[in-house]
Amino acid sequence: MKHRSGFLAVIGRPNVGKSTLLNELLGQKIAAVSPRPQTTRKKQLGILTLENAQLIFVDTPGIHTAKHRLGEFLNQEAKEALEGVDVILWLVDVSTPPTEEDILISSLLKDVSPRSRRMLVLNKMDLVNPENLSSRQDEYLKLMVNASVMQISAAKRIGLDKLTEALVQAVPEREAEYPEDQITDLYEKEIAGDLIREACLYKLRDEVPHGMAVRIDEFKERESGMAYIAATIFVERESQKGIVIGDGGKMLKAIGSAARKEIEEMGGRKVFLELRVKVSKDWRNDPNMLKQLGYGKRK
Repeated sequence: MKHRSGFLAVIGRPNVGKSTLLNELLGQKIAAVSPRPQTTRKKQLGILTLENAQLIFVDTPGIHTAKHRLGEFLNQEAKEALEGVDVILWLVDVSTPPTEEDILISSLLKDVSPRSRRMLVLNKMDLVNPENLSSRQDEYLKLMVNASVMQISAAKRIGLDKLTEALVQAVPEREAEYPEDQITDLYEKEIAGDLIREACLYKLRDEVPHGMAVRIDEFKERESGMAYIAATIFVERESQKGIVIGDGGKMLKAIGSAARKEIEEMGGRKVFLELRVKVSKDWRNDPNMLKQLGYGKRK
């Protein structure tokens, strides 16, 4: 068999399961996930190397109607991921009808080069009555013409083997782009920051909105083999700071404990994690803060 390799952009509205799909396909957690939308804020590669193929997934922020400069950056990140890829995977939540954000994505795809192959991936099929699945599929197909269709449940690993086989056939014959032991383009430091924010989203639920950001201030390897990580959690208001810290620091301790566990599983070693919380008013509209946090304005 000849070797196949290609880049595949995974797009979709917020919270349809893009990062969950990436983690499940790779068999390892590299992308933060949570029940809240906009967990992913930057493009990230997920590299799946098989015996005769290499699939390079580009995980993207969910495309949505932007309400601040951060939202504009997230949409730009997603749009840029569509440029020059071999396959575009549009992941949708088939348990719900198409939304305004799905229609926005449909319009965006009409302006993308037709050279990229299209695949409509219907996620969360296990949540749909089988009698209604066909009609719901037709609703989404009207928004993405000339696309092949796959039905999956990423969280339950239903249909992932068939999806992988279809993707291997969709990419061109080409040598591998990355070493077989590389699974992402992000450094451990960057993934650690995302895992801390993921812990915040899980622990805080609806108490604090997505007006949070995490900056890794220090990441050191100690002689004992343990990693030392110091990070700052930014919020937009003083009232949010108190919620994140919690009574007697209990909430911040719970966030740190959850994040440390995930980071240790990722790196395979013990971690000492030190967290602090600071207020940066309206940081999502502050160009200097956005740049400091890695959300720079695109040229």
